[in-house]
Amino acid sequence: MKKKLLIAAVIAAAIVAGLYWYVASLSVPSEPAAMPSTAMGLNGGADQTNMGRAVSPVLSVASSTSLGNYLVASNGMTLYVYAKDAAGVSNCSGVCAVNWPPYQPVQNEPLLAADGVTGKLATITRDDGTMQLTYNGEPVYFWKNDTKPGDTTGQGVGGVWYVAKP
Repeated sequence: MKKKLLIAAVIAAAIVAGLYWYVASLSVPSEPAAMPSTAMGLNGGADQTNMGRAVSPVLSVASSTSLGNYLVASNGMTLYVYAKDAAGVSNCSGVCAVNWPPYQPVQNEPLLAADGVTGKLATITRDDGTMQLTYNGEPVYFWKNDTKPGDTTGQGVGGVWYVAKP
């Protein structure tokens, strides 16, 4: 009898864990999730539809008096480029990627750009197997110390981090 209860408990725990994983995978993450590895061309313009639902641009343009125009993600946060990256290759991993999280667009959503974003959007596969958005071949990142849309505190950090320009 105890053996049957133990087996039933293990099966129930596995089902609960599986359901938790499934529901978590459906939730909208606070950071965008990974994008498939296929590079998509630029589809400019405002919100468009994908299978009947509105799709927001993954990149938009913001502006400040000191920096001029710069790129922001769909969540309004400033995007940065790393001077040590090569075209289509991210050289920011480990602690660097903790401080400068790669922009990973929502999976299966088209790469759309708002008006004013004229470059090519694509994705690359990082060394850790995750996807990262690129703009004109340059990987783009967030800065962990930017806490709200409009923050640009990563500009010039270490002489190698700069706001991404449209």
